[in-house]
Amino acid sequence: MSLGDDREPSGGYGGTGQTRTRLPEGGGDVYGGARRSGRSSSRSLVTVVGVVVLLIAAIAFANRGGDDSASTGGTENKPETSSTAASGERPVQSRAGGIPTGFGQDEEGAQSAAANYAVTLVSADILNPARRTEIVRQVFLTDKQAELEDKFNAAYSEEFLSNLGLDKDGKATGGNTYISRTMPVGTKVTTYSDSAATVEVWCTGVFGTAGERSTTPVTSDWFTLTFQMRWVDSDWKVDSFSQKDGPAPVPSDDKASSADEMAKAVQEYGGFTYAR
Repeated sequence: MSLGDDREPSGGYGGTGQTRTRLPEGGGDVYGGARRSGRSSSRSLVTVVGVVVLLIAAIAFANRGGDDSASTGGTENKPETSSTAASGERPVQSRAGGIPTGFGQDEEGAQSAAANYAVTLVSADILNPARRTEIVRQVFLTDKQAELEDKFNAAYSEEFLSNLGLDKDGKATGGNTYISRTMPVGTKVTTYSDSAATVEVWCTGVFGTAGERSTTPVTSDWFTLTFQMRWVDSDWKVDSFSQKDGPAPVPSDDKASSADEMAKAVQEYGGFTYAR
């Protein structure tokens, strides 16, 4: 579930209020294991060989250790850490309402806050009225909360949820399991001061209803959320946000899992607290 799609009713705030649903375009069992595209045995062989070569090279490099002065002629040729590499010097230690809190007052803290808020705002919890109130009050600035809660409630109405096969509490009916799990791929600060920051969060996720008769089968999505945040009461809070599609990679030809496998996965695999 992403927060914007022109195929769904409007009424959101800054890209909110809409749940991305993708109806099947053809007949047949969408969970039947059909691949999205054919793949020849030669392509499989090339892919496997390529992965093995990369793994061997990585292991060999790691085994060389950090002392490379004999072959490089000094430290000036050592590669520098990429600015997009994973880090996270100050992971958060506390939670409020199940949402990480206590982010650092620096660029890393702002990125960590934005990543965790992206996971929360594009989750199945946002469809539950009681949980939605808690999320809005934890994530957004105080002077934005009443307006946002009204807009979220209007967007995620009982009629809207019913069209997705969900009850008034955002739960799947008919023995199905509703899934909305977002995974940040990376973050980027575009503006920063000690009191305000703009952070982009590139995300992927799995969204839909797992069930043999589901008309909204679980699929994946790629999107970018942009958060305007302010430092208030010793933490980062969201002032406003927007969403755009992508960047999205070329779809792979992985075999689709069954509805039961998808439902079991989301129940057994927990999420993460994200720190830059």
